[in-house]
Amino acid sequence: MVSLASFQILEICKDAAGVAGNIFAFGLFVSPIPTFRRIIRNQTTEQFSGLPYIYALLNCLICAWYGSPLVSPDNLLVTTVNSIGAVFQMAYIILFLTHAEKEKKLKMLGLLLAVFSVFGLIVVGSLLIADFEFRHLAIGFLSCASLISMFASPLFVINLVIRTRSVEYMPFYLSLSTFLMSTSFCLYGIFSFDPFIYVPNGIGTFLGIIQLILFAYYKSASSEDSREPLLESYA
Repeated sequence: MVSLASFQILEICKDAAGVAGNIFAFGLFVSPIPTFRRIIRNQTTEQFSGLPYIYALLNCLICAWYGSPLVSPDNLLVTTVNSIGAVFQMAYIILFLTHAEKEKKLKMLGLLLAVFSVFGLIVVGSLLIADFEFRHLAIGFLSCASLISMFASPLFVINLVIRTRSVEYMPFYLSLSTFLMSTSFCLYGIFSFDPFIYVPNGIGTFLGIIQLILFAYYKSASSEDSREPLLESYA
């Protein structure tokens, strides 16, 4: 049996890891700013895709819902970080829509409507589940799958870095923020004994380590004139 003192220490460690994760996540949320500065400057979205922002918004909404008291107990720090992330994604999507061509704009609006529709169905459907534990498990598996797929997206960048022997498309601070945020929430999940948090973030931590190792190995081979990244990956 866990003593009261041990429980209090775990709670302190959990809260500290959660707060750190919220802070480190800010690095991820602001990472697309160079891309949007370019879009605003050129008044066009060029060849940039809005799909990653749409997917990131859905991921943030699902994970924010998982952290809410209606789904899981004492996980508000998960809700705060993903709620802030959702606000950032909405801001990026609005900027993208403002500068996109008509065809892209209509496609993005359709996808945005689909995101809110899917999220609405998830919320309503989960609230119809009277058993709190089953509701927690259902949304937990959904959020875990969403996070794993989000963390898997850097695999394409990792493959590109290895093929080109250049880290031009893998910004260091983005990789570092991913590693720090994933590690923080992995510890948060461990301290709260929540596999739906520590499993996907453990995968994110592992991929973050790989990115940092590749960056250190291929940095000397990278071009001095780096381009803005098309997009990041989230929590």
